[in-house]
Amino acid sequence: MPPPPALSALSRPELEALLVELFGEVAALKQVVAEQREEIARLKGLKGRPIIKPSGMDKGTEPPKPGKPEQRRRRGKVTPRVSIDEKVIEAEVPPGSRFKGYEPFLVQDLVITVRATCYQRARWVTPDGRTILAPLPEGIAGHFGPELRRFVLMQYHQGQSTPPRLLVFLRSVGVAISKRQLQRLLTDKQDEFVAEAQAVLRAGLETSAFVSVDDTGARHAGKNGFCTQIGNDWFTSFATRPSKSRLNFLDLLRAGHTDYVLNDAAYRYMRKHSLPGTLIARLAAEPETCFADRDAWLAHLDRLSFAGLDTIPDPIRVATEGALWGSVQAHGHLRDAVVLSDDAGQFNVGKHALCWVHAERLAHKLDTFNDLQRAAQTRIRGLIWNFYASLRAYRLNPSRRQASALRARFDRIFRRRTGFATLDRLLARLHANKAELLMVLDRPEIPLHTNGSENDIRCYVTRRKVSAGTRSDDGRDSRDAFLGLAKTCGKLGIPIWDYLGSRLKVAGQATVKALDHYVRRRTRYA
Repeated sequence: MPPPPALSALSRPELEALLVELFGEVAALKQVVAEQREEIARLKGLKGRPIIKPSGMDKGTEPPKPGKPEQRRRRGKVTPRVSIDEKVIEAEVPPGSRFKGYEPFLVQDLVITVRATCYQRARWVTPDGRTILAPLPEGIAGHFGPELRRFVLMQYHQGQSTPPRLLVFLRSVGVAISKRQLQRLLTDKQDEFVAEAQAVLRAGLETSAFVSVDDTGARHAGKNGFCTQIGNDWFTSFATRPSKSRLNFLDLLRAGHTDYVLNDAAYRYMRKHSLPGTLIARLAAEPETCFADRDAWLAHLDRLSFAGLDTIPDPIRVATEGALWGSVQAHGHLRDAVVLSDDAGQFNVGKHALCWVHAERLAHKLDTFNDLQRAAQTRIRGLIWNFYASLRAYRLNPSRRQASALRARFDRIFRRRTGFATLDRLLARLHANKAELLMVLDRPEIPLHTNGSENDIRCYVTRRKVSAGTRSDDGRDSRDAFLGLAKTCGKLGIPIWDYLGSRLKVAGQATVKALDHYVRRRTRYA
């Protein structure tokens, strides 16, 4: 905005109005600069801006608990999960004393010992020259037993230890093991665990009413990448990839399937994302609708002359996204489920809902420069907090009449104008997301926030801080699989120690069924 010919000619109210307007423009520019700095830092692999303290909306809107006299919390009864050995301790007493029974005193202890067994395997030669060697006991695979393997996996993935520290500990208690052997225990021949983690993801996508998603930075093979989390109250899945694009997210939703499918869901996706009708008709006119892998799909697009087109949006990208979404739907994933996210664009697929905590955080972190702006921000945040509390109450007792009233109330809050330009633009942006922010009115079973995803992904962030990145694809897949399986076990109430013992066939360990069995049962009756 060009300055007037002479500022001295302006009155004091005019100068104050001009100053407020300039402050608003400076705030908007600072916001743009901060976002650009964050993006540049991300591209360079540097640390981003500091984390802003949460606003506390979710805790601040919890309904008051029924009034009860405050009681001191007492420690619960100790109930060990193992059998209890009883030992009688006698006392020396003077003559004439009366015996009054025994007073129990429970002591729990842990015994860590190293045991080496040399199996003498009978070796026979049959009359026809064949050699028969006696098989090893069940659970023995290699020169390290199942108990040792369970301990190593538990300490590394659940205990967030590091290989050097594990190596020092194992050697200190008497295990003869090298650094390379320990690394093999952690990453080699873990295909069964990786396959089970994928089965858990498929079960969750097929049976859940909603999934919550998030991502965070990751390092693999010396390059920056991203780890995507998918989960809900009953399962968690992690996957590390070099990109966090929508193509990557749709590929993850296939849960291991590699096909590309053209069906009604695929064509609806293409139309929604502005692929020209002539190109959609060109795809629909072909008899082939299912393609085994990416190479077959791209060859099909090349035959239909998609590669030479110079239009916006990119026809190959949109068509590929549509075929991926068609594959997701063809395999029964996310048929009627809602995808809940923090408004990252790559997650906006299917029925999409937005996190209210992230939406309110945008107003919470706005920079203000005068009392009028601070008052406007406080007033709007108060209205949002009250509305959020009403949504929480609605989830407990939904009704069509209340839903209609909440939609009208949403319009009154987010269509208002405060005179604070940056805040007004934010309100307009949030109002444009009305359908996704109010998805809970039609689907009250979904949460109002992505706190579950952020809580899940903390274990991955901790692993990244402790051990940096991974080098091999096997190491990456093993880390993702075990972190997801450990989180899933915790949600299902299955001790990870028992789960590992069952999978590694530890003697005397109770059998734990495939985790996808429990996920399907929980999500079906949730």
